[in-house]
Amino acid sequence: MTTQHNFIAGRLAPSPTGLLHLGNAWAFLLAWLACRAQKGRMILRMEDIDPQRSRPDYATAIIEDLVWLGLDWDEGPDIGGAHGPYVQSQRTEMYRQAIETLTQKGVVYPCFCTRRELKSLANAPHLEDTGPVYPGTCRHLPENERYRRIAAGQRYTLRCACPEQTIVFTDAICGPQQLSPNDWGGDFALRRSDGVIAYQLAVALDDAEMGISQVVRGRDILFSTPKQLLLLRLLGKKEPSQYAHIPLLMNASGERLAKRHQSLTLAHLRSLGLHPERLVGLLAFYAGLIPKIEEVAAAELLSQFAFSKLPKEDLRISELQLEDLLA
Repeated sequence: MTTQHNFIAGRLAPSPTGLLHLGNAWAFLLAWLACRAQKGRMILRMEDIDPQRSRPDYATAIIEDLVWLGLDWDEGPDIGGAHGPYVQSQRTEMYRQAIETLTQKGVVYPCFCTRRELKSLANAPHLEDTGPVYPGTCRHLPENERYRRIAAGQRYTLRCACPEQTIVFTDAICGPQQLSPNDWGGDFALRRSDGVIAYQLAVALDDAEMGISQVVRGRDILFSTPKQLLLLRLLGKKEPSQYAHIPLLMNASGERLAKRHQSLTLAHLRSLGLHPERLVGLLAFYAGLIPKIEEVAAAELLSQFAFSKLPKEDLRISELQLEDLLA
């Protein structure tokens, strides 16, 4: 697709830790439509920051699936561009420099808490996936105690010392948000104890460095947004101007679709002979973009897209509709 780009820049940011499934197709289709409906620039970024779970063959399969769906992009690992590299594992030096900058600002500290200790925290579990609020156990350790533990070879995570402030932003779907550290889980990791850069830092920095202005992703990531905005402000980076956290696609029992649902991977559906227009039509119907389920190409939906049409609540896809999809 040849596009005349305006100031909108969106991204597709899959993690090559498994095959794309129906829930991924839902999220990526809507992210693509939101950007392309405004003739925006689209970037494909592989978020392979976790070396233990990411695989190159998954990255190859993801690109094949996205093309099969009818989605395209202007920059990415397969075609290059002005904002590369487009693979997170090739951007680690930039993340390291960002941590150094944050350290110089005095907002980074080593955390020696183990996973078991974190799981046993007395705080009640908080909103959705944020888990219990980190109580700052290691934030106030004396400097000599930190040096002693590091010298003794004790493993540690690097955490961001969050200032007590409320992050305010307006989500295109979820509306006005005012979130404090207690809402998003408190001081969060910037680098894991095994040296792997944490999601929040990598994503925030990549969005800024790639000039991303529009972030469309699942509602389950909503509470990552204030953390990422905080990091961008601490680093003096430009923030995306629009966030839109879309409702999740669930199975009939209300379970979020995930990569473990092998029968709903796009590769499996393709192997059964499913046409992409049939799948896109089903997703477009759930999104409120067309009045009935019918075959439609992704590009044909561009004139129909608007955030105001999207549902506000999570959606359950019935077994009957899945059977009809494959009929």
